[in-house]
Amino acid sequence: MRILVTRPEPDASHEAAALAARGHEALLAPLLAIEFRGDVPLQLEGAQALLATSRNALRALAAHRELGEALKLPLFAVGEATARQAQELGFSDVTVGPGTSAALAKLVAGELKPEQGPLVHLAGETLAFDLQSALQAQGFIVRQKVLYRAVPAAEFPPEALRLLRCGKLDGAILMSPRTARIFADLLARQGAVTQAKSLVCYCLSEAVAEMVAPLGFAVRVAARPREEDVLALLDSEAASS
Repeated sequence: MRILVTRPEPDASHEAAALAARGHEALLAPLLAIEFRGDVPLQLEGAQALLATSRNALRALAAHRELGEALKLPLFAVGEATARQAQELGFSDVTVGPGTSAALAKLVAGELKPEQGPLVHLAGETLAFDLQSALQAQGFIVRQKVLYRAVPAAEFPPEALRLLRCGKLDGAILMSPRTARIFADLLARQGAVTQAKSLVCYCLSEAVAEMVAPLGFAVRVAARPREEDVLALLDSEAASS
């Protein structure tokens, strides 16, 4: 199967390698470019734990001047991939969340107590879920630190657009609601919706699928919000075709 990979780098290349190992052909079309902000004070004083809802936040932290102090704190990661990134960075006390920010908020509220100190959320500029408000409603003080921003692509790469218009792509992997929205907008703006109708969208979650549902494309949603489960969808589709 020929699959469009829409994640930003370096995740796009990692996903392409995973697809190749499964016998699929990947075409890279990152729809977001990540820009790190290394000058943001983390305000770690008195904090009881860090919250990480993306690998990009941890990549930004890797070059931050306060990394050494941050590594001394427990970290709650949104899911398995983010937890692995935290461990590779040097965190020794990592709690793995269920895979979504909403579920992470419930986990944190069940594991920690507001009186033990503030929480520091290592975040991006655009968030699909307001983790800070969810935890503040439970009595926590949350210091939200924006360590990166994701800049949307203005158009598809030329080769990706050509194959979309020719109907020669079997599927597209969409890993976030924002990426899915950009994908849908670019298809409409560049006049490729009708030509790409045979495309199947492999989505991380229902929230992602909702962004492309108006296009009328076939949609597959992962059983759990993990990259491994999205790739399992492709394996299942390829086996049945």
